[in-house]
Amino acid sequence: MKVVIAPDSFKESLAAADVASALAAGVLQARPDARIDLCPMADGGEGTVAAMVAATGGRLVTADVFGPLGAPLRAQFGLLGRRAGAGLPGEVGLSGALASDGDEPSGEPTAAVIEMAAASGLALVPEDQRDPRQTTTYGTGQLLLAALEAGVRDIVMGIGGSATVDGGAGCAQALGVAFTDAKGQPCVCGLAGGGLADVADFDLAGRDPRVAESRIRVACDVTNPLLGPEGAARVYAPQKGATPEVVEVLEANLARLADRIRRKTGLDVATVPGAGAAGGLGAGLIAFAGASLCRGVQLVAEAVRLRDRLTGADLCLTGEGRLDAQTAHGKAAFGVAEIARAAGVPCVCIPGVAAVDAPAGAFAGVRPLVAGEVTPRLALQHPAMLLRQRAAEAVTELAG
Repeated sequence: MKVVIAPDSFKESLAAADVASALAAGVLQARPDARIDLCPMADGGEGTVAAMVAATGGRLVTADVFGPLGAPLRAQFGLLGRRAGAGLPGEVGLSGALASDGDEPSGEPTAAVIEMAAASGLALVPEDQRDPRQTTTYGTGQLLLAALEAGVRDIVMGIGGSATVDGGAGCAQALGVAFTDAKGQPCVCGLAGGGLADVADFDLAGRDPRVAESRIRVACDVTNPLLGPEGAARVYAPQKGATPEVVEVLEANLARLADRIRRKTGLDVATVPGAGAAGGLGAGLIAFAGASLCRGVQLVAEAVRLRDRLTGADLCLTGEGRLDAQTAHGKAAFGVAEIARAAGVPCVCIPGVAAVDAPAGAFAGVRPLVAGEVTPRLALQHPAMLLRQRAAEAVTELAG
């Protein structure tokens, strides 16, 4: 029996590699003779850098940046290697099997991969300080500049797991874009969601010229637009500490920024699918950096050769922290299920929690950790143990 294990991370609980290892232990508990292929996944959020660096024999680079609240921190991004293989859309060569920790980078880097969460992520903000009026993507812009300094002009940026709703204005400032208020005065450096109310105009003249020379692709894990009931503020700001009143302030501020972008550049970023990702960073990267948006899970699946690895498999196991309606909007577990279905392999999802609106029909089965006598608190305390148990149940049922 061959089992491909391709989960996403369980945010603020377990990394994707740890989830995969726990699921593997459960499979072997039920079928000691099983052949297991560990294939940790990501969708543009947490784990994207690790997956793509490993897949290409690349390396990690550390940069000094500012965090979402302006405190200095050290963040990492990846430089991809030159291993030949399946190929990332956009002509970046990728390998087959994941590289081991001992693999050396092969040649000069072909591209860089960045997770905005490394500099501007929600996990970097203590729970009692979470307020998207105060958080900025400035540090993400600094990471992008560090990648340019490394000599690459092909950049993939994962934008999941953000603490921000600044429309990418903070990131743009780090790149050299100048924002001014109604009096023509410079806006505060490190624009946050609340500061967007002051933006009257912007100027791209001072932007680092290397940005225009580069291909920047945004790996989105959602398809939400910038504005409206499914937009950045109304869907995601509450998860980042916004009250209902603050949500409406942020919605108005993002609408103001979108209007300034449309007037200045002719680009209407308000309804672009994925523009609402990371609190509007998707929209900002389109407008201020000439970026394009794509599904993050597709980029990572190419990097780890998921389609090839599913060949001959009897079962695929995937999972994520919370399975809900948002899963179908580009999340890793849904993408894995699509690829497995195309390969004719049943895919079982083992999430932490399955909401009532979860797209259960996309999977051959759904076995959440939180079920029966298992409470959310218990699942958070013992995720690895419960993952093993659910994986053993899934394999036993399939074999049964």
